[in-house]
Amino acid sequence: MPEIIVVNQKNKQVSKRTLNSAVFGLEADSGFVHRVLTALAAAQRAGTHSVKTRSTISGGGRKPFKQKGTGRARQGTTRATQMRHGAIAHGPSPRSYETRINKKERRRAICLALSEHARSGSLTVLDKLAFKAPKTKDFVKVTDAFEGKNSLFVLAEENANAVLSGRNVPNAKVIMDGQLSLHDLVKYDRLVMTEAAVEKIEGHLA
Repeated sequence: MPEIIVVNQKNKQVSKRTLNSAVFGLEADSGFVHRVLTALAAAQRAGTHSVKTRSTISGGGRKPFKQKGTGRARQGTTRATQMRHGAIAHGPSPRSYETRINKKERRRAICLALSEHARSGSLTVLDKLAFKAPKTKDFVKVTDAFEGKNSLFVLAEENANAVLSGRNVPNAKVIMDGQLSLHDLVKYDRLVMTEAAVEKIEGHLA
């Protein structure tokens, strides 16, 4: 089982913790993560794009000009695709982009992303994240201590001071353990989790 150092908000070692290998010790499988991530992104597409075809566009009740004698190519309707203000040929129509991904696949993809953070050294486990009052300056000191330019903070319990303190910090995000998503795990370079959050996530995913 992988082992990690638990630190405080000043990045000083407090203790050590053994991580669950079923969650943080999986071998890399980037192809699988990419497939799940693509499917989740596709499911968020609205799919409402639509154009008017010859059957739905207005006009075209009669020939725009006579068949012969004008020197122009013959035309039967103003709704034809080659006419100005005419219909669109082979345009998009409303559809769903959703691809079925079952719960086990989603769970495994998240575990693979967590394992990659643990393997690459971009995972930091905090004993706790606490602020006396909502203060952005205090939150910036924490991010600077971890040298994290792009950090995701995961908490186990609601912490208004921490959420408000990190709300205006660029390239940082504070979420609860239940809000953990594959998109965020891939997007952020550093993952900072409280020890309580690690326990809850291991309980959910193991």
